[in-house]
Amino acid sequence: MSPFTIVAQREFLSRVRKRTFLLMTLLGPLFFGALIVGPALLNEYTESPDQRLLVVDHSFLLVGTDHVGKAQLDYLNPDEFSEDQAVEALKNRDEFDGLLYLPPSENSDPDFILRNTRLYNKNDVSLEIVGDLENNLANAATEEKLKMHGVDPSVVTQAQTQVSIRTMDLTEDGAEESAVGLKMAIGFGAGFFIYIFTFLYAAQIMRGVIEEKTSRIIEVIVSSVKPTQLMLGKILGIAAVGLLQFLIWVVLTGVILFVVSATGLLSPDAAELAANPGMASSPIPSEITGTFKALNLPLLVSSFLVYFLGGYLLYGALFAAVGAAVDSETDTQQFMLPLTMPLVLTFVLATSIIDNPNGPLAFWLSVIPFSSPIAMMIRLPFGVPPGQIALSMGLLVLGFLFTTWLAGRIYRIGILSYGKKVTYADLWKWIRMKP
Repeated sequence: MSPFTIVAQREFLSRVRKRTFLLMTLLGPLFFGALIVGPALLNEYTESPDQRLLVVDHSFLLVGTDHVGKAQLDYLNPDEFSEDQAVEALKNRDEFDGLLYLPPSENSDPDFILRNTRLYNKNDVSLEIVGDLENNLANAATEEKLKMHGVDPSVVTQAQTQVSIRTMDLTEDGAEESAVGLKMAIGFGAGFFIYIFTFLYAAQIMRGVIEEKTSRIIEVIVSSVKPTQLMLGKILGIAAVGLLQFLIWVVLTGVILFVVSATGLLSPDAAELAANPGMASSPIPSEITGTFKALNLPLLVSSFLVYFLGGYLLYGALFAAVGAAVDSETDTQQFMLPLTMPLVLTFVLATSIIDNPNGPLAFWLSVIPFSSPIAMMIRLPFGVPPGQIALSMGLLVLGFLFTTWLAGRIYRIGILSYGKKVTYADLWKWIRMKP
């Protein structure tokens, strides 16, 4: 067995046998499952309580309205209560959460009323209720304006038309309805996983190199293994750990989601499902099924593995070089910003890529090796020409080979250098130094 294989096997087995690996492997799916299931459960079983508001309405825009959303409205006679008197009444009545004051209009101008409407909080009126009040008042003011111009509001309401354009994806079998939101979720989720895993496992390489260097174990190891072989063995060994953990996470997360959906926790009404079992077999929305038919799932899965491994290997080599160049983890800060900036910037620009997945920004980010693992995975669900995919993957491979060569020249010198704070000038000198 070659020294390179021995190093990779040691890195793999030493990490897989740790309790932290087993713990994170089990807790990871629970965490991701909670991210997916948690909001649905909170929306279903957690409802904000209704709130009561005192109302002084000099404008009479809210006449006859007892409830607005989750707010119950109790009116005070505007002829008997001024604004200051109403505020004092609110302070003396513990059952009310706030006061809505609408001033009298000037020249019957609804806009003047809305500009000068005030809401006094005593128990923090919820933002949802504030939004409902604003919408209700806006609609009432619009009706008043229409009446002032001799227009029947009911005619305007009947004339209003809502448009919902159906988006279709062309497939070999015809056309299928498209769920753009699902494509966004798939692309963003894949990019997010690559972003997290690249940082997580590349940082493990860097810390492992620093530990071996500071403990002087590295001096014994390099007597039997070439520094470049040691570096590549570490990178590929930890890559195997990351890939194994990810595959386990995918399987366990799928099992958790299947169990949760089977128990009806995500249904809108579990009791109704229990009473009507036929509801449980209700079809998935056609937009979602259509999107899955239109998506090239084998391409997405295979591309994810390529970009997952390619991005990790590229950054793992650079992180290994940083670990070899310093004596402690605190000394890595000066080198980390240039390395991590492309990943962070691409993740920040994810929204722009989704908005225009075939634009120039998305294209260049998806072919530059330092940003392509995230950018291309965001683009793929929306459809990318095969030529661009081949170009991106080819440049990613070349980028990995270049960074490995670059990191190897730094690693072979830095791994045995101690006691000096390394600068960029030192790194450049090590790169130019002949073997």
